Amino acid sequence: MHIIAQVLFVIALIGGIGFFTRNIRRMTRNIKLGRESDRTDHKGERFAKMARVAMGQSKMVRRPIAGILHVIVYLGFILINIEVLEIIIDGVFGSHRVFSFLGNFYNILIAGFEILALLVLIGVILFWTRRNVVRIYRFWGNELKGWPKNDANNILYFEMVLMVLFLTMNAADHQLQLNGAPHYLLNTDMSAAFPVSNFLMPLIDGFSNSTLIIIERTAWWLHILGILFFLNYLYYSKHLHILLAFPNVFYSKLKPKGELNNLESVKKEVALMMDPNADPFAAPAEGEGEEEPEKFGASDVFDLTRVQLMNAYTCTECGRCTSECPANITGKKLSPRKIMMDTRDRLEEVGEIINKKGKYEDNGKQLLDDYISREELWACTTCNACVEACPVGIDPLSIIIEMRRYLMMEQSAAPNELAVSMTNIENNGAPWPYNQMDRLNWAQEK
Repeated sequence: MHIIAQVLFVIALIGGIGFFTRNIRRMTRNIKLGRESDRTDHKGERFAKMARVAMGQSKMVRRPIAGILHVIVYLGFILINIEVLEIIIDGVFGSHRVFSFLGNFYNILIAGFEILALLVLIGVILFWTRRNVVRIYRFWGNELKGWPKNDANNILYFEMVLMVLFLTMNAADHQLQLNGAPHYLLNTDMSAAFPVSNFLMPLIDGFSNSTLIIIERTAWWLHILGILFFLNYLYYSKHLHILLAFPNVFYSKLKPKGELNNLESVKKEVALMMDPNADPFAAPAEGEGEEEPEKFGASDVFDLTRVQLMNAYTCTECGRCTSECPANITGKKLSPRKIMMDTRDRLEEVGEIINKKGKYEDNGKQLLDDYISREELWACTTCNACVEACPVGIDPLSIIIEMRRYLMMEQSAAPNELAVSMTNIENNGAPWPYNQMDRLNWAQEK
């Protein structure tokens, strides 16, 4: 029976990791559909920011209740899963608590995991209560319908079940140790290693060893299979940020938030215009040939940078950006969270076409208009509140700016108010419809 269990475990392990690897490769391929952008400068500053923001959760704790709960759940869940290494070794080789030879240190480690498991369980319950009972407004935006709404709760249920299984497994395991059951006997006393699961032991007191083994093995299998399922669920969930938060923060913008990037093609044109010695009608040098004009701005995911596409996959849908967006607060259609969700949905649509056909074939859709409306784009005030609020360094504004550039420079499709202002700037040197000679008339009024 042990051999069969080991074989089944190896099959489940290879299948789970293999499926996860396939999905990560597809995600990487999708991100690489974007334009290259160099974000490898100032590595020291980038690593420091990653340690402070991604690992240190510095932006999360700006909202203390949610921040502290998130730190507890995040650290607890990550540290508890260190035990997965032991479970994998036990599953492959048929051993039992292979690291127990560490003695008292092992006891301290397991005791710490149990306390963290209890804290994670409490934190997750509080998160569920905030979302479904208190019904905090930012968790109930118009874009959080159907799957996005269910996804948030699904992950909370997963974490609750995994923590309960972990504690149940330990309680049954400890009782079997006390009963002297074969395969569960250890060379070290682990009585101090189960400070939380010991409270569950009265519930199983008096059970036969065969019943306890069924409970322990069931909890053990469900726990490890649950972790493998959770690992593969991440790709389809907003919780992909568990994996992407670190690289996303590392490659985030270091320049001042208000500093916009200039298009190289436009800079070349301006330089040509400002150079008194340049001949705009000169034929291209030998070997250069005629280059295809560069597309201004972005109308689809292919026009965005790889960092922007990674931003879309990293979005946690927490709504902090939208809750601080002045346009959204005043009733405008814009939601920075929706911008990121729409970008990811369009990128996934493109990826599915590639999965089925081997390459992308135009399906008549694009990010602009089919996912993100022009009304949303022009509602943005470019204040950077969304960028400042994001706990994992996502920049919705950069996508909005690129799509506006496309509308302006490729389609000349500015809103009427903006077109009038630009005409006034061209004619009067100011956005107002007054001749320059009349600007000081107001000072002469009594």
